Amino acid sequence: MTHQELIVRRARTRDVPLIQALVEPLVQQRILLGKDRVVFYEAVQEFRVVEDLDGNLVGCGALHVMWEDLGEVRTLAVSEDWVGKGVGHALIGRLEADARELGLSRLFCLTFEVEFFTRNGFVDMGTETVDPAVYAELVRSPDEGVAEFLDLARVKPNTLGNTRMLKRLA
Repeated sequence: MTHQELIVRRARTRDVPLIQALVEPLVQQRILLGKDRVVFYEAVQEFRVVEDLDGNLVGCGALHVMWEDLGEVRTLAVSEDWVGKGVGHALIGRLEADARELGLSRLFCLTFEVEFFTRNGFVDMGTETVDPAVYAELVRSPDEGVAEFLDLARVKPNTLGNTRMLKRLA
């Protein structure tokens, strides 16, 4: 399949059960953290989905704004039958376009899929952090993704083995 045979679009509320079904095998494999359905509905406007030409949902991913210039790629999932066929790349491209439209210049992700994100321009953050004044603002957020970005000790049990990665958008 080529990118032309894939349709990337904004998620709709009717997609939420399908998104949850797409994510669930990755939750079982401990690649993604599980979320309650209500959380997916609350974040539906952050999601993009990929359909094949028959209208089947084959991938999903979300862009969550964390700060004025920073967003997080979240809940990136591709149907097992579609891995390696450009679905993830198409999603990253759309999420990056959304990020630019919002005025973001950096994208963060927390992932086990280091090779995939490296191929898509992300680099290991290592111990990189943010300006102390921004840190003081971000640390107030109750959002787990922000805590993961800041590498706070309270999230380490959930993120063991994951790599914090960052991409600077051109």
